Amino acid sequence: MDRLQEKYERLKADLRALGGAAVAFSGGVDSSFLLRAALDALGAERVLAVTAAGRVFPRREGEDAAALCRALGVRQAVVPFDNLAVEGFAANPANRCYLCKRALLGKLIEVARAAGFETVVEGSNADDEGDYRPGMRAVAELGALSPLRAAGLEKAEIRTLSRALGLPTWDKPSCACLASRIAYGEAITAEKLARVERAERRLAELGFRQLRVRVHGNLARVELPPEDMPRLLDPALRAEIGAFLLGLGFDYAALDLAGYRTGSMNLGLKDKAEL
Repeated sequence: MDRLQEKYERLKADLRALGGAAVAFSGGVDSSFLLRAALDALGAERVLAVTAAGRVFPRREGEDAAALCRALGVRQAVVPFDNLAVEGFAANPANRCYLCKRALLGKLIEVARAAGFETVVEGSNADDEGDYRPGMRAVAELGALSPLRAAGLEKAEIRTLSRALGLPTWDKPSCACLASRIAYGEAITAEKLARVERAERRLAELGFRQLRVRVHGNLARVELPPEDMPRLLDPALRAEIGAFLLGLGFDYAALDLAGYRTGSMNLGLKDKAEL
C-alpha cells in the first residue's frame, strides 16, 4: 500500500501542477478515480467534470456519473454527442474508436475551454498500453493528458486506491461504449445499440455483474466470467434469458465458453499497429 500511496501522491502532484483541469468523466472506475484525485489536488473550484451523453453510452452509466458528481460536490457539464453522425463511424471500421474518440474528445475540449479550462485529462491507465486502443492516438493528437498512465497506475491498483478512498466505483464492473459490442464491419445503427443496451440491462437485473452481449449479425454472444456460467445454465434461467434475447429480435443466443474478455472483438483484427 505504501507503493500505491506514492503513486497517488505523484498523481496529485501532477494534477496540482496543472492549476486546474476538466476531467473527461464517464462514471467508470478510472475516470471516477481521476476525478477524485483532481478534486483532492485542486479543489472543487478548479475542477470540471465533462460527460458525454449519446446513443453509445448506457443510460445507467450517465445516471451513475451524475450521482457521483453530486456526492463529490463537483461541477458537471453534460455534453450531448451523436456518435452516429461522426463521419465513417457507423460503417464500423477497425479504426472506429479513433474516429469517435477524436470527434468526442474535440467536443469535450471545446466545452471545457468555453468554461475556462484549458487542460483536459482523461482516464486511460497503464494497462491500456497492452491492448488495441486506437482512441489513444486521438488523445495524443488533441493534446489531452492521461495522468493515470503517466503515474504508472494499473487497473487493479486503481481499484485498490478507490476502495481506500471510499469511492463506490472501486468494484464497479468494467464498461465500454455499446458500439464495442458490434462486430467490426457490421453497420452500427441506433436500433442495434438500443437492443444491446436492453439485453445487458436485463442480464444485470438478473444479478449478473460483469458481462457483455456481443452482436454478430442476428446472433447474440453472451460473455460472462466462468464462475457465473453455471447459474446462467440453470434450465429455468437459461430459458428466460434465451426467450428475452430472441424477443429482442435476435435469431440465435449463444454463451461464449471462453468467458468474459475485454476487447474480444479485437481478436480477429490484423495489422493493428497500422490502424
